[in-house]
Amino acid sequence: MNNNLEWLPTGFLAGMEALLGEEYDSFLASYNDEHLRGIRCNTLKISPDEFENKTPFITGRVTWTKNGFYTREDDQPAKHPYYYAGLYYIQEPSAMLPASLLPVYPGDRVLDLCAAPGGKTTELGAKLKGRGILVCNDISASRAKALLKNVELFGIKNAVVVSEEPKNLEERFEGYFEKILVDAPCSGEGMFRKVHSITKNWMQFGSGYYADIQRKILPSAVKMLKTGGYMLFSTCTFSVNEDEDSLQFILENFPEMELVSAIDFSDPSYAGFTKGYKGFDKAIRIYPHKCRGEGHFAALLKKKDPYESVSDTEDVCDETAIKFQNKYDQQSRKKYKEINEETFEFFESLKIQIDLKRLRIKDGRVYLLPDDMPEISGLRVLRTGLFLGEIKSSRFEPSQALALALKADEFENILNLSLKDDRVIRYLKCESIDVKEEEAGKGYCLVCVDGFPLGWAKTDKGRFKNKYLPSWRML
Repeated sequence: MNNNLEWLPTGFLAGMEALLGEEYDSFLASYNDEHLRGIRCNTLKISPDEFENKTPFITGRVTWTKNGFYTREDDQPAKHPYYYAGLYYIQEPSAMLPASLLPVYPGDRVLDLCAAPGGKTTELGAKLKGRGILVCNDISASRAKALLKNVELFGIKNAVVVSEEPKNLEERFEGYFEKILVDAPCSGEGMFRKVHSITKNWMQFGSGYYADIQRKILPSAVKMLKTGGYMLFSTCTFSVNEDEDSLQFILENFPEMELVSAIDFSDPSYAGFTKGYKGFDKAIRIYPHKCRGEGHFAALLKKKDPYESVSDTEDVCDETAIKFQNKYDQQSRKKYKEINEETFEFFESLKIQIDLKRLRIKDGRVYLLPDDMPEISGLRVLRTGLFLGEIKSSRFEPSQALALALKADEFENILNLSLKDDRVIRYLKCESIDVKEEEAGKGYCLVCVDGFPLGWAKTDKGRFKNKYLPSWRML
């Protein structure tokens, strides 16, 4: 029945047979099935219901998260214009679970400690709705660059992207964060069906190597967590050494931490989910023979404090109240001498708040810092808040990040193209397109597909200059 599974390491198979017992044959049979593909919609830009109605390659919903969907095997969602508009993130369905379980609400201080490439970060940022602060970190500078692109593609305005050792962050942020996600480095056993080549890494390093890494990272995470705060620990492996034993390490070394329930196992949304081993009944395991996804482990912990609590209920945010009209008098213009007239004029055309006190200008690059920005000097920082654009002599060039952070009604001059319009693909390929004079006004215009921003262009009497970021172009 399973004669085509020679690529699976014998040591892994022996361990799984010992772990699963009578379920082992069913588990093994699941490796003859194709892995499931998924996308998670960006609730900063679109509701799950609207997304489901608009998107052509959805086959069903992921039950354990409100904005997750399955996709067809032969579709190419990374080639669709909606992907370039930041409407969704391509993500394996089980990997959607950890960020959905961490109780993040607008205004929270949140850390994603092992964040690249950004699947979980982008969901945390969507939950914050532009309020509070999201620090997303990855020790690898190259991976942090991929993380940054996904943060910008999703239109997250209040993120700080860093690339640091957790120990360095601990020294700066002790007791600072109310919510922390640690999707820890692991041996990746749960992803073997999806990516066969991961088995080579498993055979080279084994489980103990990653367990040691986790136990170096986790103390820093605990120390950065505010009393009363929540930490979600997750992996994509089946290894007890990396999962339950790392959980035990936390609880033994940090008695202020307690394991709390993240889900109700009787809820049909979580049908097939398995409780953790070694008495960790509140921890969660996902197996591919029991759920429509790959292997995953997740556990929610709380830092106890009898006198202080951190919000675990949603703070309803009236988004209509966060619309602003920017007007700058001569006094303001004289005070902020680094900002030229064209930049002020551009800011006045925006309908998002540009608080001059929160601007940071370095080498002509203009950033809008998150409210209550923490001190980050001395850290390796890739981005602080929203990159607005560049001041070049008397000119201002708005950024691709700003375009993706806007809604169509937050800029005065837009060119809205239908998905069926072949100019959309040509625009995304950085080609010039024909635009009628009545379709867009003179100057910078926000190019949209079906009302969702893609990037910038400059128009003048029908002439069109494509300003889409070349490094993001569709190939």
